[in-house]
Amino acid sequence: MISKIGQIMLYVQNQAEAVNFWTEIMGFSVISKEDNGQGMKWFEIAPTKDAETSFILHDKELIAKMEPKLNLGTPSLMFFTENLDQLHGDLLNKKITVGDIVDIPSGRVFNFADSEDNYFAVMEKGK
Repeated sequence: MISKIGQIMLYVQNQAEAVNFWTEIMGFSVISKEDNGQGMKWFEIAPTKDAETSFILHDKELIAKMEPKLNLGTPSLMFFTENLDQLHGDLLNKKITVGDIVDIPSGRVFNFADSEDNYFAVMEKGK
């Protein structure tokens, strides 16, 4: 039986830009980086060092050559924050694409785009 989500694969056009976006703008940490010495490298990032779920940033072009049938689309992800207004303001100040805060039946939410124009959502969720 599956007990938790461990890693989410994000296939990106530019790994360096993606690492920079997630660490410098979103405040994530690089948990590990791997390089097989044959041109394949990947970065594991997470919102905190002890997060249960992390992202693996893979080179989209390389993976497409290795696994042509693999779905390389960006997953639709919902992040949680305890202070939606502060995060929204911080991201606006960092000059990234940020949507308006909207009320939905399950709470307040907004979306934002990464450096490759992939959109993600953030919902206010208390402890």
